[in-house]
Amino acid sequence: MFKAAVIGASGYSGEELLRILSKHPGFSIEMVTSRQHAGKTLGEVFPKFRGLDLNFVEPDTAAVAESADVAFLALPHGLAAEYAVPLRKAGLKVIDISADFRIKDTALYEKYYKTAHPAPELLGEAVYGLPELHRSELKGAELVACPGCYPTSVILPLAPLLRAGVVSSEGIVVCSSSGVTGAGRKVAEMYIFPERAESFMAYAPTGHRHVPEMEMELSAAAGAETAITFVPHLVPMRRGINSTIVAVPGPNFAESAVSEALNEAYDDEPFVQVLPCGSTAETKHVETTNTCEIGHAFDEHSGKIVITSAIDNLTKGASGQAVQCANIVFGLDETAGL
Repeated sequence: MFKAAVIGASGYSGEELLRILSKHPGFSIEMVTSRQHAGKTLGEVFPKFRGLDLNFVEPDTAAVAESADVAFLALPHGLAAEYAVPLRKAGLKVIDISADFRIKDTALYEKYYKTAHPAPELLGEAVYGLPELHRSELKGAELVACPGCYPTSVILPLAPLLRAGVVSSEGIVVCSSSGVTGAGRKVAEMYIFPERAESFMAYAPTGHRHVPEMEMELSAAAGAETAITFVPHLVPMRRGINSTIVAVPGPNFAESAVSEALNEAYDDEPFVQVLPCGSTAETKHVETTNTCEIGHAFDEHSGKIVITSAIDNLTKGASGQAVQCANIVFGLDETAGL
């Protein structure tokens, strides 16, 4: 058993990590931290975990380093790096769910996050934690930068199609819809029930923080600079992301080529399910799973390719993917606990 610490365990991603790790055959939870709940038992804060004999403690990097082999950082961007730096110096492997190490370009990070990068010295060792694209790099990695939830739902369906030249790197439009847990466990007017119930809204139609990591991975797949139009939406449900992607056919397009490229990429992947042509992805099919469901169709009227995907934003979009990465890092069965 490898010893795990969950730093920031009282948020939605932290809670999801606890759900998965508590039943994991290869990891034991040794420490859970929360400034807000320090001193309370896990069962007091999350009654469903009453069977786990753990107390929340203050986040102390020296104590974490003594107790664990791996630290899962379920913290806001900026704050995660404050823990990653000393934990890496102490020799721990770090699985970061925040955005601190996803973007390799520090100027882009500053542009989108409105602050200087907190730990540029660690960017060189950070591996982008999308196993379906970076599995070989993840083996034995010391620092994993888990992708954002929106990027996971967009990169997985598009990367094989761009790589195969089935879709063009130009003119990609993405409309994604997320459940409210994607905003984190915080009290703000726009996220409370009376504001969100029976309402559906777009937000951040330009400059969303997840755009640079999407374009970074999609450009690598296409072998060319790829800019996308990305419009996220907030929907009145707890969890889940559905993305609809409209793309222009590429030089190698044929109607059958979309299915062929997706199936070739994902037939042997345990957590990606490619649907038959004409089917669309649906969030209820993937709730609390680590699966990304992908549908596709060709619109003869407009001459465009329409791709849909669905993930659980807290599982494949965050904590499940983090555990999948940790399984690979430590040489465990990739599907363990998932």
